[in-house]
Amino acid sequence: MEKSDFWSDNESAQKVISECNNLKAWTVPAKDIRRRFEDCESLLLEVEEEEDADLYKELVDELKKIEEKLEDLEVKKMLSGKLDAKDCYLTINAGAGGTESCDWASMLMRMYQRWASKRGWKVETVDLLSGEVAGIKNVTLRIVGPFAYGYCKAEKGVHRLVRISPFDSNARRHTSFASVDVSPEIEDDIEIEIRPEDIRVDTFRSSGAGGQHVNTTDSAVRITHLKTGIVVSCQGERSQLQNKETCFKMLRSKLYEKEILEREASIKEIGGEKKEIAWGSQIRNYVFQPYTLVKDTRTKYEEGNIQEVMDGELDGFVNAYLKEFG
Repeated sequence: MEKSDFWSDNESAQKVISECNNLKAWTVPAKDIRRRFEDCESLLLEVEEEEDADLYKELVDELKKIEEKLEDLEVKKMLSGKLDAKDCYLTINAGAGGTESCDWASMLMRMYQRWASKRGWKVETVDLLSGEVAGIKNVTLRIVGPFAYGYCKAEKGVHRLVRISPFDSNARRHTSFASVDVSPEIEDDIEIEIRPEDIRVDTFRSSGAGGQHVNTTDSAVRITHLKTGIVVSCQGERSQLQNKETCFKMLRSKLYEKEILEREASIKEIGGEKKEIAWGSQIRNYVFQPYTLVKDTRTKYEEGNIQEVMDGELDGFVNAYLKEFG
């Protein structure tokens, strides 16, 4: 990176920087944990609990925080899959149920945006279709950050909401569903063949924000891969060409992920691996009424403070998943 011609090839330079950042994601926290532990250790040897209770308590609290940081690093160590270190696309689709499900999908979008923000990740909206009354029918977010796919893959599946509906004048309880899918973003140097006869390309008028040009031309693009049934769409860019390029990038990512996961599944089957989490299974329940509880059906991990969870406190659920299935 210190060479004078480092930036002569911008694409190559970006890859080196990305690799460097992935290494730093390991080394920086490890060095910080070691330094903080050594500082606590030296102070604890010099202080007596009876003589300086306040300082002793501070040191004990610091050790608990160090333990939490170490646990986070241990969880990250489980992210050794070929795709785990990559950025990703996270798609949310509202289930049957009209406005209620659309509102639930928008709540999930906000939850993931806040979770990503807490982790220091960047989030871009690639595609969004609003509900007819409120909320969203579907949205695709591009999430950029260290091991984004490795962490986000824990969220694949159906998410179930139980609450008193704000759209029901009789204040009855409603159950809503929304599905979450996650795929890694792959580099352009990975060869994935997409033959013209295997796809259908549709263009349509964008329904999202973006100015007069976006809303009055068929700039949005949807691509269907006929063999697998995979569908991707984009309306986040101003031109049809840009949206088409993004669609192809997402399609290549999904096809590559499918190939890798099928290969890993075959290896697990040969080795007698029995654990499987199907994409379409219900993975988590969010109950607002008559009590508050968020419970993961796969790991049995649960949290009673549902508002914190909806504000992006998801690490407990994700870490529990990675420990069991990572």
